[in-house]
Amino acid sequence: MLKKSLTALALAAAALAAHAADVLKVAATAVPHAEILNFVKPQLKAQGVDLQVKEFSDYVQPNAAVEDKQLDANFFQHQPYLDSYNKDRKSSLVMVPNGKVHVEPFGAYSSKIKNVKDLKDGATIAIPNDPSNGGRALILLAKQGLIELKDPKSLTPTPLDVAKNPKKLKFKELEAPLLPRALADVDLALINTNYAIEAKLNPTKDALFIEGSDSPYTNIVAARADRANDPVIAKLVNALHTPEVKKFIEEKYKGAVVPAF
Repeated sequence: MLKKSLTALALAAAALAAHAADVLKVAATAVPHAEILNFVKPQLKAQGVDLQVKEFSDYVQPNAAVEDKQLDANFFQHQPYLDSYNKDRKSSLVMVPNGKVHVEPFGAYSSKIKNVKDLKDGATIAIPNDPSNGGRALILLAKQGLIELKDPKSLTPTPLDVAKNPKKLKFKELEAPLLPRALADVDLALINTNYAIEAKLNPTKDALFIEGSDSPYTNIVAARADRANDPVIAKLVNALHTPEVKKFIEEKYKGAVVPAF
């Protein structure tokens, strides 16, 4: 009798394990990434996936946590940033298959001027201090005719790559999360949209100028190479690519975040 009871318990435990949810831990910045992930949680739960969203306020720790196997994947960055991170940190994170989700058009903001034509000679411009987003800022300034770059095709120019600077603009490189707080101290700041939204800035209304829809900086889901084809991560990607998510992005962010699927 005891043997039969133990067998029954073992079978019950196996049945419970079979129905247990797959836990998927994903790193994200708060806006819009964590908001979008939390939106798809119910859909994933119905598919047996317990999505756990871990929020970060910077651009380094979300990759480090995935690389160190503390977390399974992340959703906060674009491919040029990931390429730069991998090169600098000797890591090998990859975009998962079909991992492109949305674009956050990059914009320029000011608390001192209302039009870029009012930008004075010698003005101080704050830009992100990481290679990909700093380069993105300079490319946007070049498209406005404020500067000229030595290599217009490069995605990672630095202030040293400015060939012509007729207004003698001064560049101040800061950590991306600090840029909104620097608005009072500089004449213009080039701010990543997630941090602009967190600072209650509306990119489509408050930016003096902003990237067009042709931006190559699509935000992606990334993971370690050995997890890139994980079926649980694939479920996450599929959940992020639904018409419901597209509608959520369009209605909530009103052009500040643009679906890329």
